[in-house]
This record gives sequence, C-alpha cells and structure tokens, in this order.
Amino acid sequence: MLLTRDDVLAARDRVGDRVRRTPLLAPSGTDPAWLKLEHLQHCGVFKTRGAFNRQLAAIERGELGDAGIVVASGGNAGLAHAFAARALGVRASVFVPEAAPEVKVQRIRAYGAEVVRTGSEYAEALAAAMHFGQATGAAFAHAYDQPEVAAGAGTLAEEVLEDEPSIDTVVVAVGGGGLYAGVAAALRGRARMVAVEPAACPTLHRAMRAGEPVDVEVSGVAADSLGARRVGDVAFAAQRAEPPVSVLVGEDDIVEARRRLWADHRIASEHGAATAYAALLSGAYSPAVGERVCVVVCGANTDPATLV
Repeated sequence: MLLTRDDVLAARDRVGDRVRRTPLLAPSGTDPAWLKLEHLQHCGVFKTRGAFNRQLAAIERGELGDAGIVVASGGNAGLAHAFAARALGVRASVFVPEAAPEVKVQRIRAYGAEVVRTGSEYAEALAAAMHFGQATGAAFAHAYDQPEVAAGAGTLAEEVLEDEPSIDTVVVAVGGGGLYAGVAAALRGRARMVAVEPAACPTLHRAMRAGEPVDVEVSGVAADSLGARRVGDVAFAAQRAEPPVSVLVGEDDIVEARRRLWADHRIASEHGAATAYAALLSGAYSPAVGERVCVVVCGANTDPATLV
C-alpha cells in the first residue's frame, strides 16, 4: 500500500493533542542543519505517534476486545504502544527479543503492559506476537510495517514544514522503514528524502538494489532500534513511488554522532536516532550549497551512563 499525505493528515486529526508537537532546533555555528527534536516525544520516541493512530483506529473499527493490543518490538514500539494503551484504557502485550535493553523493558512494564521475552532478534519476537494475536484475538500492531503506524509517524514531517517551510531536505534513520514511509508520504513532492541506515543492517538499501524486500543480517550498535531483518512493504512502496537518497554509515560514525549530539547540544540520543545525524557529520551525505536540511533525532531511550 502506498501511503499518501491524506493518510498522514487523517492521522494528525485522529491523534490530536495526545502527542507532543516537538521542537525544531534552528541551525547554529556548529550545526548547519535543523534538528527535529522528536526524542522529546512521549516515551522518548517518534513511535508514540503511530501507536496512538493504530490503537485509536482499531477502537473506531471495533477491533479491540478484552485481549487488547499485541506488538513485537526491539523496545521502542513496545514503549509507545504500552504508553498509548494505558492512556486509552487498553490491555497491551509486548513481545521483545531476549537482548532487548533492560532500560526499555522496565519502562514498558511500568506503563502496565505485559512483557514476554522470546527469541534472539526482532523477527522471532514478531512471529510469537502474531501467534499470540491469532490465539487470543488481540489486535496486532506492527512495529513499523502497518499503514496506520507509518502514517502516524509522518505527522512529525507536517510539523517540520509548518515550522520552517523553507526546508527542502529531511534526513531520517531507517530500520524497518515506518518513519521513512510516513515522512515520505507527508513530504512527497514538497521536499527531498534522505534515508540513512547502518551499514551493519541496510534493509532499504538492499531492497532498492534487489528490486524487492530481502533479508539482511542484523548486527551493530543501533540494532536494538534499527535491527529489522527486512524493510517493510509500506516503506518499499514509498521508495518505488519516489526513491530517496539512500546512504549507509559505519559503526564509528554512529557512535561519534551520538557523542556529538550529547557534547554539542546535550541531546541524549540512542544510537539508532544518531544514525541520521551521522550521515552529515561523516560526509556520507553532503548537502549542496544553499540546501536547507532537517535531521530527525527520533529517539532517546538509552542508558545515560553511556553518554560521555
């Protein structure tokens, strides 16, 4: 399914003020790009937008019974759906890989969701969550590859161009591609998209080369939030409609970008959220003269003890 801007605008109307309108930080002497501070969203992640849109749409259609909602997650989608479920009075079950960061798991439980650890990576948790939904009747929420989830994420792009209409390029990190797909739908025909991935798990990049979604190996410092095994169908449809500039960055570049966000701006970013910024710092993406660029800092669920 190809998302459109109308899908994003419908998500914005549905979600309303249940999500924060996050700030847009203007360029400074040390930073030539605008920074969309989506790490300040409820739960510290953009996924809260899609979680509310998915659950509210399910409520509208009468899909939510006593079993509530079920989602598989490396951590952030689980946080977002647990938060939204608590706000809406919905039961939530969250399946996470064994290696999911404890800081995220503890917060998911604190929001009242049931957490089930299973498998060594996201794909295994996903299979278990889908089986749970079929067995119990819980409505399934995908962490990224679902139109309502992606459309919710795209609402942040509407805020970007409302706050600064002159921006002509938006840079986002890609794992499974929900953020990319939603932002691309909002901006199609209005701004360029730059899709940045860790070289250690390049789902969109490989799919673009292969002409179809393909499995990739999952590893690296950003795997807890960008570690999908393959790009979602919603994101793949978005790149077919209007291919983004596809950029890969290395592990050292991601680590350095995260360090710089903290050192220069006191932005506590997780590695996945620093991946988009890494493209500019490393030179993997070099804006043209006069190009007005916005980087989305999409998540802050990290261990603060590791910030230096």
